[in-house]
Amino acid sequence: MKIIALVKQVPGTDSVKLDPITGVMVRTGKDTIINPLDENALAEAIRIKNTYPDVTITAVSMGPVSAMKAIKEAISMGADDGILISGREFAGSDTIATAKVIAAAIRKNGDFDMIICGERATDGETGQTAAMIAHYLDIPAQTYVSQLEIVTDGVIVKRTVESGFERVQVNFPVLVSVNKDISDTGFPTLSGKLKAKDVTVPMWGNTELGFDKSELGLTGSPTRVVKIFSPKLSRDTIMAKANGTMKPIDELISFLVQKDVL
Repeated sequence: MKIIALVKQVPGTDSVKLDPITGVMVRTGKDTIINPLDENALAEAIRIKNTYPDVTITAVSMGPVSAMKAIKEAISMGADDGILISGREFAGSDTIATAKVIAAAIRKNGDFDMIICGERATDGETGQTAAMIAHYLDIPAQTYVSQLEIVTDGVIVKRTVESGFERVQVNFPVLVSVNKDISDTGFPTLSGKLKAKDVTVPMWGNTELGFDKSELGLTGSPTRVVKIFSPKLSRDTIMAKANGTMKPIDELISFLVQKDVL
């Protein structure tokens, strides 16, 4: 069984910065982590590997050269190998352009049974890329998955939906995007760290994937961030001090009536 685990390198929660001109997120090697939900997905892939025979995991990431850190960390946790998709031509890609490139890399890598990833990333919070990758690969997608069971020729997933849960059985190949309930995140092992240190991870750019440049980066992204601003909060505070009478209560009730709360 061949599993592709998608791992995205994201800024730490307190380190998210956007370019005010292009609206594109500034990505550097400083203060970066693996997207938390991708860690949950990776942990589930490793659980499957440890439960069933002949399972291999390939960690795939798209980002700057510094995203190699995320691939190496995934290998130290239990992935077998990895692929980094990187190049200046990919900079500024929206979810559509990103999904096209990742799908092409997965197709180039060969046959697979399952792609697993987090339902969304903490930087963009769109939750769109996983389903788009499935679309470009022409395979089914199961989203918001909180439990996964391997069966003959496929999986049974438990999906979180508005009314509760639903169970779906789907054949391989399939893409599964998971929520945080799928599995507890794991930790690197000593043997994993030694392997990650020595393993050679290929880095693919457009030379390997063969896209027309008009399909990549900002040029190939139909969505745009048109404005960036920080919300401004202004509050007028009214103090009503207790003075032993009902006046402060009357003032509060009068204020709530004016605001149509009462």
